[in-house]
Amino acid sequence: MSLLRLVGRPMLASMFISGGLSSVREPEAVAPVAEPVVRPVTERVPVVPDRTEEAVRLSGAVQVAAGFLLATGRLPRPAALAIAATLVPTTLAAHRFWEVEDPDDRAQQRIHFFKNLSMLGGLLIAADDTAGHPSLLWRSRHAAHDVRRDAHLVRRSIRATARPAAAAGGVKAKVFS
Repeated sequence: MSLLRLVGRPMLASMFISGGLSSVREPEAVAPVAEPVVRPVTERVPVVPDRTEEAVRLSGAVQVAAGFLLATGRLPRPAALAIAATLVPTTLAAHRFWEVEDPDDRAQQRIHFFKNLSMLGGLLIAADDTAGHPSLLWRSRHAAHDVRRDAHLVRRSIRATARPAAAAGGVKAKVFS
């Protein structure tokens, strides 16, 4: 593993572990802000709990678990995607700068919104990072190519040995008849 991945993944995960622990421990502190986003999500996604506090706690638990996986380099790609999935509703619930009247508060919410957007970009990059190994798409294309090449070689080998075998069989039939 490269030094950048070794250092960068825990740094990226730290915010989600910290924030996730806070959401797990005290979901009622965030629930009023999360309510406008949780309701539409619970209507569309049946696995999300109906109560806002439970949904916030679930989101926090996913952030903690996936954050530890990302930080330790265990299943980093699925972990980054899981965190990204929780970050979108979190950002839309907590940093609705377009609804804030006070210019100073609006500026602060806009900063937090774009900070979260930046973290989402980092998570998407982490989700795509194969750590120098070929991607599944590349592997599948090359495996298919290898199978086609092997089939072609087998076909050529069968053709090359079939003619002499047929000739030998014909000679044998004439000798023993």
